[in-house]
Amino acid sequence: APGEAVTFDAGVFTADTEGWCTVAGHRAQGMVFDVVVTGGTAAPPAAAATGHDMHAGTGQSDGANPFAEVPGPAARLSAELDEQAWFDPVLEPAPTGTVHELEFSVTEEVREVAPGHRQAQWLFNGQAPGPTLRGKVGDTFRITLRNDGTMGHSVDFHAGEVSPDAPMATIAPGESLVYEFVARRWGIWMYHCATAPMSLHIANGMAGAVIIDPPAGLDAVDHEYALVGHEIFLGPEDTGADAERVNAGQYDLTGFNGFPNQYDLRPIEIDAGQRVRIWVLNVGPDNPISFHIVGAIFDTVFSEGRYTVRDGLDEATGAQVLPLLPAQGGFVEVTFDEPGTYTFVNHIMTDAEKGQHGSIIVR
Repeated sequence: APGEAVTFDAGVFTADTEGWCTVAGHRAQGMVFDVVVTGGTAAPPAAAATGHDMHAGTGQSDGANPFAEVPGPAARLSAELDEQAWFDPVLEPAPTGTVHELEFSVTEEVREVAPGHRQAQWLFNGQAPGPTLRGKVGDTFRITLRNDGTMGHSVDFHAGEVSPDAPMATIAPGESLVYEFVARRWGIWMYHCATAPMSLHIANGMAGAVIIDPPAGLDAVDHEYALVGHEIFLGPEDTGADAERVNAGQYDLTGFNGFPNQYDLRPIEIDAGQRVRIWVLNVGPDNPISFHIVGAIFDTVFSEGRYTVRDGLDEATGAQVLPLLPAQGGFVEVTFDEPGTYTFVNHIMTDAEKGQHGSIIVR
């Protein structure tokens, strides 16, 4: 913990060697040092990473994953969906009341992140992505963050306008803090762990959405859903995403709401003629999303504070995608007039083929 010290006896060195901080991601951030001996021998060649060497380099310049066999489309589309991995996309209305008091417990748990592959994740309230919060403009959110993990963690709510110094501070295991903000602006906002390296904490599952409704409410729809898009970095079971591969952008799969292709395995189902609003947030950590539904045109699109097209105001027009950079979000509205299977994808097609792909069955 900050302010503490420990003495480590490494014995007698007979050759030059390298040391580094073993806290997740710190080696990639430059916390390394050299031990140079006199009267010894030169350092041996660097060894391949081992399970104990949790942040050693992968030695992979071509993006190949040394930690896991990446499941291809056939394996993903024929998989049994683990109930723990399932994330219900249904979005409930904002709760009543103007003050929302919640607890966020940070834990580190081994979970299935792709068919047949389990690894450590860092979680808000035991899930990835974290819980979707909802409220109205003017509501107060008071979140108690409790660190029940083994390393420092924090949280940053983009929906709040606060000085970062105290509420976004990294807290040690066993500590807690209160993060309070008033939601003054509506839309869908990202929250995430703000502890460095943020890319690694986000890649390991520490991100989620806050949805704030406008003062006058939103247009009526029959169903609302929320999708959080992200990349997936497969890593060792005991340590999770590898810091060096995350830093290099070497992701293996993509997903909505934590798991690749889960809404192909368990599609969203609605009736013909029903109107749907789908909120989409891109938590990255790096890649853009171009959200599209095959066979549909969006008559309403809201993104980052403004409508780009709105039903009833813009005649005989529409949109084919909702484009989102990391940390951007919005929603689309569409009415499905005909029965059938409508596929939603990230229209960056290589990422759709890696798992940002699902189905809406219209009966």
